[in-house]
Amino acid sequence: MSTTSTRAAARLMVAPSVILLFIWMIVPLAMTIYFSFRLYRLLSPDRTGWVGFNNYMWFLNSPDFWVAIVNTLLLVGGVLIITVVLGVLIAILIDQPIWGQGPLRILVISPFFVMPPVAASIWENLFMHPQNGLFAAASLGLGLKPILFLESYPLTSVILITAWEWLPFATLILLTALQSMSSEQIEAAEMDGASALSRFRYLVLPHLSRAITVVILIQTIFLLGIFGEIFTTTQGGPGNASTTLPYMIYKQALIAKDIGRAAAGGIIAVILANIVAIFMMRGIGKHLDA
Repeated sequence: MSTTSTRAAARLMVAPSVILLFIWMIVPLAMTIYFSFRLYRLLSPDRTGWVGFNNYMWFLNSPDFWVAIVNTLLLVGGVLIITVVLGVLIAILIDQPIWGQGPLRILVISPFFVMPPVAASIWENLFMHPQNGLFAAASLGLGLKPILFLESYPLTSVILITAWEWLPFATLILLTALQSMSSEQIEAAEMDGASALSRFRYLVLPHLSRAITVVILIQTIFLLGIFGEIFTTTQGGPGNASTTLPYMIYKQALIAKDIGRAAAGGIIAVILANIVAIFMMRGIGKHLDA
C-alpha cells in the first residue's frame, strides 16, 4: 500500500526525466510556432518580420495543399487495408503447425527491420525498374509491355512499398493475438459442424478485433509522417501525384528555403494529425475497453 510519503518520493524521482522530456518536446514546437508567424527565408535572410497568419493562409490557399491532403489520406487508407487484410491471412497461415514454421516467421517479420529508404530503393531498382526489374522481366516473358510503375502509378507504388514495410508489424501483432485464442472454442465449433469460414467469421475475427484496432491506431500515427519512401522513389511526382503533406513541407523548407511557410505547414500537419488521432481514439479506440 502506497503512502503519501512514498508517492511524493516517487514523483520527486520521476520529475527530472519528465521535465527533461517536456523541454525536449516543447522547445522545438515553440520555435516552430514562432517561425510560422514570421517571414524567414534562407535565400534572403535580411528580409525578416512579423507576418501573422500569412504563412498559414498561403498553405491553406495553395492547390498543392489539398492534393497533398488527399494523397496522404489515400496513402494511409491504402496501407491500412493491405496490411490488415494480408496480416490476418498470413497470421492464420503461419499459425498452422507446418514444417519450418520458425524460419518462416523470421522471414515474414524481417522486412520491418529494413530502413525505409533502403526498402524503397530495393523496390525501385530490383522490382519496379522498367528495364532491369523483375516485374519488367515477367511482363516481357508473357509478351507484355513493361509497366512504368513509378511514372504511371506513383502513389500506388508508394502504397505497395510502404505496405510491404508495415505488413510484418501487423502480422506480428495479429499472430500474437491469434495464439492467445483458446483452442477449445475452435474444437467445439468443429464438433458442432461449423465450417472453416464460419469459424473465422464468428470466432477468429471477433477475437482479433482488439489487435486489429491496435494495428490501425499505431500504424496511422506513423503513416501520417511517411517521407523516406517518397523521397527515394518518386520525389513527390510526377508533378504532385505522390506529394503528401510531410513531403510538401520538406519541399517548402529545403527546396524553396522558406522556413516560415514550412513551419506553418508543420503546425497545420500537427493539428491535422491530432484531429485524426482524437477521431480514431474516440471512434475505434473505444473497442479496446470492450
